[in-house]
Amino acid sequence: MRSAGQAGLLGEGKGHMLLSLEGVDVHYGHAKVLHEINLHILKGEVAFIVGRNGAGKTTLLKTIAGFLKPSKGSILFDHQSIQGIPPEKVALMGIRYVFQDKRVFGELTVKENIELAAYPTKEKLSDSINRILSLYPRMDILINSKAKGLSGGQRQILLIGRALIGEPKLLLIDEPTEGLSAGIMEEILDVLTKMKGQISMIIVEQNLSVVSRMADRVYMMKEGSILKEITDKTVIEKSNALEGYL
Repeated sequence: MRSAGQAGLLGEGKGHMLLSLEGVDVHYGHAKVLHEINLHILKGEVAFIVGRNGAGKTTLLKTIAGFLKPSKGSILFDHQSIQGIPPEKVALMGIRYVFQDKRVFGELTVKENIELAAYPTKEKLSDSINRILSLYPRMDILINSKAKGLSGGQRQILLIGRALIGEPKLLLIDEPTEGLSAGIMEEILDVLTKMKGQISMIIVEQNLSVVSRMADRVYMMKEGSILKEITDKTVIEKSNALEGYL
């Protein structure tokens, strides 16, 4: 039986197909905002979605998470069709969405924020706390502090840690380093690196140095479409090579 903590973050064998989108269109009213999206991710992979503002990156994450319903196409997660399933059910199936706004329950303590996330998964609170401390041990001294006193980076780490509760299979993380200083960004990157290989992740990120350091797969988006999928590590590791696609 797996213990909580870093060894128990996740982890079935890497290499099997976890998520597949085929020919997905999404509309806002009469306006089509995603066009023929084809995307896939393997178990244990980290995929990044890169593109300018308005490219459709957040819309794509929200569609996978169940907040938006495709008007065409299919979404398979762990061999099950999930398009049209409500987001709370998608979350319990093993897909967790970490929103861009870094919003926590400010008047609650860090511990209470964790407890709220643990309740629907029926995971023991002590296991949930240990899971977060394994990623960021310094959270220990903040555990009984109100979450509104956390820095932006600490809020982001708390949200990522909360998303791991109940051992999901896939994290969708929207702009994790946005608005953070270089030093805090490194702390976020350290947390994500600890998770790499143990859980699949799809991350929207504007900072190409982060992408080049972490990505197994990169999708370049423009105007609601995927322009290119890059899996060549020699291209991914050169952020200036990625810039050419923006």
